[in-house]
This record gives sequence, structure tokens and C-alpha cells, in this order.
Amino acid sequence: MTFYTDHYLANHQQLNSLINYAVILVLLVLLAFTLLYYFRHQLQTKYRDLGIIIFLLLLIFSGLQVTNLEKSQAQHAQATQMRPFIQAVARDHHLKPSQVVVNSTTLTDGIIVRFNKQDYRVNFSPSGDNYTLTRTRVVDHHVNIQD
Repeated sequence: MTFYTDHYLANHQQLNSLINYAVILVLLVLLAFTLLYYFRHQLQTKYRDLGIIIFLLLLIFSGLQVTNLEKSQAQHAQATQMRPFIQAVARDHHLKPSQVVVNSTTLTDGIIVRFNKQDYRVNFSPSGDNYTLTRTRVVDHHVNIQD
């Protein structure tokens, strides 16, 4: 079972986005060199064909990056809802936010909160403005904490 800390929710970076940006940058440089060779040797169509292939790859990776950005924004919005909850649990139980971990990055009913080596199931009210913690037991005691 994986638990997430407040630090992880605040600073989680998307490695996929970084890789996509690097690929897009490399493809742009390759496209520029290909266009340069094509304009220098206009009678050779292999550079034009290579430029078209690189341009299509650039479009594909740009589309993937837009999709990743939308997903990243949604995850960031959900993580920003989770952080005040973790801080509220820590404040209510006289703990530091770093001592409270949760098993989800989204704020939903039924998540598990762990602090003081004990697990609690979270039940939210229908309006979502208050919560109750119920002591629970997890089946999988093998815990991975993402910090």
C-alpha cells in the first residue's frame, strides 16, 4: 500500500512532462537542420521527406504534452485540496503535517490516514465541511511512503 506525505503532494514533479519537453526540443532542432539542408539542396527530396516525418513526430509529441498538461493540472488541483486536509488532521491531533500520511492524492470519502503508527478511515459529511476518523486495519502491512 502506498502512502503520500504532505511534502510529496506539494512538490511532486511530472517526469513525463520533462521528457516530452526534451523530445519536443530535440525534434524542433532536427526540423530546423532538416529545413536548412532542404533549402540548401532543393533538388534532393529526401530532406523534404525527412522534414515531413520530423514535423509529424513533433505534432504527435506536442499533442501528448497537451494531454499530459491537462492531466497534470487536474492532479495539481486535487493535491491542493488534499494538503489543507492533511494540515487540519495534523492540527486536530497536535502533530506536524509531515507526520500524517494518506493513501490517495485525491480527497475522497474512504481514504486512509496514517499517523502515530495507526490507520484511520476518513468519512466526510455530505457537504464535505467536516470529517470523522474511524480506526481501521489494513490488509497489506507492507507500506511504501512517497516523500
